[in-house]
Amino acid sequence: MNVPPQPDRGHALITGASGGIGAAIAREYARRGKPLLLTARRHDRLQALADELRPAVPCEVVVADLAQAGAARYLFEQTQSRGLFIDTLVNNAGYGVPGRFLSSDWKVHADFLQVMIVAVAELSHLFLPAMEAAGHGRILNVASLAGLVPASPGHTMYGATKAWMIRFSECLAMESGPRGVHVTALCPGFTYSEFHDVNGMRAKVSKLPEWLWMSSEDVARIGVDAVESGRTRVVTGVANRAIAAAAKYLPDGLMRAVVAGNTRKFRDVD
Repeated sequence: MNVPPQPDRGHALITGASGGIGAAIAREYARRGKPLLLTARRHDRLQALADELRPAVPCEVVVADLAQAGAARYLFEQTQSRGLFIDTLVNNAGYGVPGRFLSSDWKVHADFLQVMIVAVAELSHLFLPAMEAAGHGRILNVASLAGLVPASPGHTMYGATKAWMIRFSECLAMESGPRGVHVTALCPGFTYSEFHDVNGMRAKVSKLPEWLWMSSEDVARIGVDAVESGRTRVVTGVANRAIAAAAKYLPDGLMRAVVAGNTRKFRDVD
């Protein structure tokens, strides 16, 4: 079933919507009156969020695990069978794999790459054609400040995948912008969410100064504002913008030393 583009009733598909920044983005879009399709692995959390938001906007739920190779196609087919036009795609699902590269089995890394790179690219490839045909669309890719600063030990592939997401977003923005589709890479730094609870780093990161942190709600608002206004890349917060600028203008060797020297404060690298 091919669903004809209908921008007046387009839904926002948000991955990783069961908590953290994903849930905050869902609430932000609901506040703006945007119909939603929420997806993540945890049905109970998704359903609770959908029940919360339904008084404001139409809100549907699809449970999917993006670590599975067929999950992106399944999500696309669900939108088709339900007659939904997705004019906004938020690629938010993500996590970190703590520790050294060799401390985890390859299957752990393969699943990580499936979620962080393959699913992002595949979902964009599936939903972008209808957006371009309609002459209107939005893709918000939740990247990270980690993609803009030098690499550091621990969470070996996290920064690398976020750097890829930023470049991917920039290319898509140039290709699809003339066709009415805005693509934005959102680059938050340390954010109050479940991210550090899931990867077991909450105790360590809690020792970092408060001025480094932002709320999920503020990050969500900044991201949605950015993609609606057509900004290709946005770094959240004054502190994070200063860090990104330092990474851009200071010598690489100096920045690598600074980043590596502070890594042990919030990562397990041994």
